[in-house]
Amino acid sequence: MGAVPAVLVTAAALTLGRRRRRFRRLVRLACLGRNLRPATSYQARYAVCAARWVTQLMPMRWACMEESTSAALLLALAGRRAEWRHGVAMDPVRLHAWIVDPYDNPVEEPDDTALYTSTHTPDGPGAARDRQGANRE
Repeated sequence: MGAVPAVLVTAAALTLGRRRRRFRRLVRLACLGRNLRPATSYQARYAVCAARWVTQLMPMRWACMEESTSAALLLALAGRRAEWRHGVAMDPVRLHAWIVDPYDNPVEEPDDTALYTSTHTPDGPGAARDRQGANRE
């Protein structure tokens, strides 16, 4: 049931405001929990599955960007950080957004997700963030 508010907030961010700023709004939502503790593999998998289940009821286009944003927001509402990714694959050119677990493995994604190169990782990999924090202290 926690996925319902996350999906509704994502739908509002998707439909309200200027169309050219839609990607920026969704990225900001996906990164709300970036200062929280990272989600476990199980929590990330549960969030992605819950968001996908709820989005089946949406009467609008709902693709990987919206699903991954909803899952990341659901994890943030639960007090955990999602490692959100956006990437591109070539030949033909395709875009995709997804959530990875703490080991940088795509969560509930097809095998061809390995073909995508991350181009936008605003929250950065968990291990790299942990090292950066250790270097500042």
